[in-house]
Amino acid sequence: MRHIISLLMENEAGALSRVAGLFSARGYNIESLTVAPTEDTTMSRMTIVTRGSDEIIEQIKKQLNKLVDVVAVMDLTDGDHLERELMLLKVSAVGEAREELKRITDIFRGRIIDVSSASYTIELTGTGSKLDSFLQAIDHGLIIETVRTGSSGIGRGERVLKL
Repeated sequence: MRHIISLLMENEAGALSRVAGLFSARGYNIESLTVAPTEDTTMSRMTIVTRGSDEIIEQIKKQLNKLVDVVAVMDLTDGDHLERELMLLKVSAVGEAREELKRITDIFRGRIIDVSSASYTIELTGTGSKLDSFLQAIDHGLIIETVRTGSSGIGRGERVLKL
Protein backbone atom coordinates (compact mmCIF):
# COMPACT_ATOMS: atom_id res chain seq x y z
CA MET A 1 0.00 0.00 0.00
CA ARG A 2 1.15 3.55 -0.80
CA HIS A 3 2.00 5.78 2.18
CA ILE A 4 2.94 9.44 2.50
CA ILE A 5 5.24 9.92 5.47
CA SER A 6 5.91 13.47 6.59
CA LEU A 7 8.61 14.33 9.07
CA LEU A 8 10.15 17.34 10.76
CA MET A 9 13.90 17.29 11.05
CA GLU A 10 16.70 19.59 12.03
CA ASN A 11 17.87 21.67 9.08
CA GLU A 12 21.48 20.47 9.15
CA ALA A 13 24.00 19.13 6.64
CA GLY A 14 23.80 15.36 6.25
CA ALA A 15 20.26 14.94 7.61
CA LEU A 16 18.82 14.06 4.20
CA SER A 17 21.53 11.49 3.52
CA ARG A 18 20.88 9.80 6.89
CA VAL A 19 17.18 9.40 6.04
CA ALA A 20 17.94 8.13 2.52
CA GLY A 21 20.58 5.80 3.98
CA LEU A 22 18.04 4.33 6.38
CA PHE A 23 15.80 3.40 3.44
CA SER A 24 18.57 1.96 1.27
CA ALA A 25 20.19 -0.01 4.12
CA ARG A 26 16.90 -1.82 4.78
CA GLY A 27 15.93 -2.28 1.13
CA TYR A 28 12.94 0.09 1.23
CA ASN A 29 12.15 2.10 -1.88
CA ILE A 30 11.46 5.84 -1.95
CA GLU A 31 9.00 6.65 -4.75
CA SER A 32 9.36 10.39 -4.21
CA LEU A 33 11.01 12.69 -1.72
CA THR A 34 10.61 16.42 -1.18
CA VAL A 35 12.32 18.51 1.47
CA ALA A 36 12.47 22.22 2.27
CA PRO A 37 12.83 24.53 5.29
CA THR A 38 9.68 25.29 7.29
CA GLU A 39 8.47 28.53 8.86
CA ASP A 40 11.13 27.79 11.52
CA THR A 41 14.41 28.04 9.58
CA THR A 42 16.11 25.58 11.96
CA MET A 43 13.70 22.85 10.80
CA SER A 44 12.98 21.17 7.48
CA ARG A 45 9.90 19.21 6.46
CA MET A 46 10.44 16.08 4.42
CA THR A 47 7.69 14.23 2.59
CA ILE A 48 8.45 10.65 1.54
CA VAL A 49 6.19 8.51 -0.62
CA THR A 50 6.83 4.78 -0.22
CA ARG A 51 4.99 1.48 -0.47
CA GLY A 52 4.76 -1.37 1.97
CA SER A 53 2.58 -3.40 4.27
CA ASP A 54 1.36 -1.90 7.53
CA GLU A 55 4.16 -3.76 9.33
CA ILE A 56 6.86 -2.37 7.04
CA ILE A 57 5.51 1.19 7.31
CA GLU A 58 5.41 0.88 11.11
CA GLN A 59 9.04 -0.30 11.05
CA ILE A 60 10.02 2.64 8.81
CA LYS A 61 8.37 5.12 11.20
CA LYS A 62 10.13 3.57 14.21
CA GLN A 63 13.51 3.70 12.45
CA LEU A 64 12.94 7.33 11.39
CA ASN A 65 12.08 8.28 14.97
CA LYS A 66 15.43 6.83 16.11
CA LEU A 67 17.42 9.19 13.87
CA VAL A 68 18.94 12.06 15.87
CA ASP A 69 17.95 14.74 13.33
CA VAL A 70 14.27 13.67 13.17
CA VAL A 71 11.99 15.38 15.70
CA ALA A 72 8.51 14.26 14.54
CA VAL A 73 7.05 11.68 12.13
CA MET A 74 3.49 11.43 10.77
CA ASP A 75 1.96 9.01 8.28
CA LEU A 76 -0.41 11.33 6.42
CA THR A 77 -2.31 8.40 4.93
CA ASP A 78 -3.55 7.50 8.43
CA GLY A 79 -6.06 10.39 8.26
CA ASP A 80 -7.50 13.20 6.18
CA HIS A 81 -4.83 14.98 4.18
CA LEU A 82 -4.21 17.03 1.08
CA GLU A 83 -1.63 15.99 -1.48
CA ARG A 84 -0.22 17.86 -4.47
CA GLU A 85 2.49 17.36 -7.03
CA LEU A 86 3.94 19.79 -9.56
CA MET A 87 4.78 18.87 -13.14
CA LEU A 88 6.58 20.95 -15.75
CA LEU A 89 6.13 19.56 -19.23
CA LYS A 90 7.77 20.78 -22.42
CA VAL A 91 5.82 19.75 -25.50
CA SER A 92 6.20 20.23 -29.22
CA ALA A 93 3.53 22.76 -30.22
CA VAL A 94 3.37 23.44 -33.93
CA GLY A 95 0.42 23.73 -36.28
CA GLU A 96 -2.89 22.29 -35.12
CA ALA A 97 -1.29 20.80 -31.99
CA ARG A 98 -0.91 24.30 -30.48
CA GLU A 99 -4.66 24.87 -30.03
CA GLU A 100 -5.32 21.29 -28.92
CA LEU A 101 -2.58 21.48 -26.26
CA LYS A 102 -3.93 24.82 -25.03
CA ARG A 103 -7.45 23.38 -24.81
CA ILE A 104 -6.34 20.28 -22.86
CA THR A 105 -4.17 22.42 -20.57
CA ASP A 106 -7.18 24.63 -19.78
CA ILE A 107 -9.40 21.58 -19.09
CA PHE A 108 -6.86 20.32 -16.54
CA ARG A 109 -6.46 23.82 -15.06
CA GLY A 110 -2.82 23.99 -16.05
CA ARG A 111 -0.88 27.01 -17.26
CA ILE A 112 1.33 27.55 -20.25
CA ILE A 113 4.29 29.33 -18.70
CA ASP A 114 6.63 29.54 -21.68
CA VAL A 115 5.95 29.78 -25.39
CA SER A 116 8.33 29.47 -28.31
CA SER A 117 7.64 29.07 -32.00
CA ALA A 118 7.93 25.29 -31.67
CA SER A 119 7.05 24.44 -28.06
CA TYR A 120 5.00 25.13 -24.94
CA THR A 121 6.12 24.61 -21.37
CA ILE A 122 3.12 23.65 -19.25
CA GLU A 123 2.80 23.86 -15.46
CA LEU A 124 0.30 21.54 -13.82
CA THR A 125 -0.39 20.82 -10.16
CA GLY A 126 -2.62 18.23 -8.57
CA THR A 127 -2.64 14.66 -7.41
CA GLY A 128 -0.36 12.21 -9.13
CA SER A 129 -3.35 10.59 -10.83
CA LYS A 130 -4.43 13.97 -12.28
CA LEU A 131 -0.96 14.50 -13.73
CA ASP A 132 -0.96 10.95 -15.12
CA SER A 133 -4.39 11.59 -16.70
CA PHE A 134 -3.06 14.74 -18.36
CA LEU A 135 -0.15 12.79 -19.83
CA GLN A 136 -2.60 10.19 -21.19
CA ALA A 137 -4.80 12.92 -22.70
CA ILE A 138 -2.06 14.37 -24.90
CA ASP A 139 -0.20 12.79 -27.80
CA HIS A 140 2.81 11.09 -26.19
CA GLY A 141 4.90 11.85 -29.26
CA LEU A 142 4.65 15.59 -28.51
CA ILE A 143 6.44 15.31 -25.15
CA ILE A 144 9.96 16.73 -25.23
CA GLU A 145 10.75 16.77 -21.50
CA THR A 146 8.95 16.01 -18.23
CA VAL A 147 9.87 17.13 -14.70
CA ARG A 148 7.82 16.08 -11.64
CA THR A 149 8.40 17.09 -8.04
CA GLY A 150 6.88 14.15 -6.24
CA SER A 151 4.12 14.54 -3.68
CA SER A 152 3.91 17.11 -0.92
CA GLY A 153 1.24 16.64 1.68
CA ILE A 154 -0.36 18.27 4.68
CA GLY A 155 -2.98 17.13 7.18
CA ARG A 156 -6.47 18.57 6.89
CA GLY A 157 -8.08 20.71 9.57
CA GLU A 158 -6.55 20.44 13.02
CA ARG A 159 -4.13 17.67 11.98
CA VAL A 160 -0.69 19.33 12.27
CA LEU A 161 2.91 18.12 12.26
CA LYS A 162 4.64 20.53 14.64
CA LEU A 163 6.78 20.53 17.76
